[in-house]
Amino acid sequence: MKKLALVVGLAATLFATAAQAMTVQEFLTTASRIPQNPTAMLRSDTRRLIREFEGAVRTVRAEQVAARQAGRKPATCMPERVSFSPDAILGRFNSIPANRRNISVTQAMREWMAERHPCPAS
Repeated sequence: MKKLALVVGLAATLFATAAQAMTVQEFLTTASRIPQNPTAMLRSDTRRLIREFEGAVRTVRAEQVAARQAGRKPATCMPERVSFSPDAILGRFNSIPANRRNISVTQAMREWMAERHPCPAS
């Protein structure tokens, strides 16, 4: 029963993410309009970017858990706690070549975490 709930939850998360997936370019464009000062947290755009990024992290983590529970090697081996600074996020997203910035924030997170936290070879 738990496995079914996890699969349904993962499918719902993936569907919701795909339905409203923000591209890296949209993320960067929105971020560039946000002032770099303490009032930035009061802006709805800032909160939207935070929600988008947190959703991407949750999706990648859920995929990792689902792969392990299914007996497969996950694409990433993120530790339980991972922290990201705004500068690190923007730096990473800006490092994506312009012709690839049409990928979703979630896909960018998958690639980043696979590089940053790869699973050990079996």
